[in-house]
Amino acid sequence: MVALDAYLFVFVAGLITALATGIGALPFFFFETISDRGNVALWGFASGIMISASLFGLVQEGLAEGTPVEIAVGMLAGVVLVVLAHDVLTDAEIDPREYAEADFKKLILILGVLTVHSFPEGIAVGVSFADLGLEGGTVLFGFTVPLLAVFMTLAISIHNVPEGTAISIPLRAMGVSKWKMVWWAVFSSLPQPIGAVVAFAFVRYARAFLPYGFGFAAGAMIYLVLSEFVPEALETGADLPRGGKPVLVGGIALGVALMIPLAYI
Repeated sequence: MVALDAYLFVFVAGLITALATGIGALPFFFFETISDRGNVALWGFASGIMISASLFGLVQEGLAEGTPVEIAVGMLAGVVLVVLAHDVLTDAEIDPREYAEADFKKLILILGVLTVHSFPEGIAVGVSFADLGLEGGTVLFGFTVPLLAVFMTLAISIHNVPEGTAISIPLRAMGVSKWKMVWWAVFSSLPQPIGAVVAFAFVRYARAFLPYGFGFAAGAMIYLVLSEFVPEALETGADLPRGGKPVLVGGIALGVALMIPLAYI
């Protein structure tokens, strides 16, 4: 039986990643706009972090728990679920410009769309806490926390910062106040602490599925990078030299370079 305080600890970790999204709105307290070049670099940076966290965190840990086939099956399931969820909501694409003027029903729809995008990141955090309280981790606030959990929480938090910036850009253009931009950025990641708790509960009670869980989270996140982050960056950088591709690649390389050393600390 997992103690309630363990669930609370995982929820707080997921909440930290959500709050980090709000940091992405803070540059607008000092600058009026962010250039297309800067925006492309931020998308690339976020993509590099997600790919690194997936490959050097989730997949590597998954291989220590199970077989390559189990990881592959989990990754495929992650991709399929994101695709199906996206298809269900395909007619409900939400632009951040609609956040500030949404009524209650619209907010529910917005949260549903955001869940498709941010829930897998919460799952990644929750799965990484599978060994919470067991030997081999580092002690934080009275809990023995797996190093993978520290790495994933940090990785998702850093990744969420440029996501918050991307969300804030259209809100800034329509004159939304700065503190409201911070709120809407955090709101976009609220499914993450919920996803973290759900995933943590599942892998603790169904330990045999842990390798699939690692693969699922990795597959979902990598798919989101390839299907949404990269296309968004290329669309934003369409008017830049060479379509912004060098800037995107540079951002990805920076994200990878930042996260690889952390994975082996």
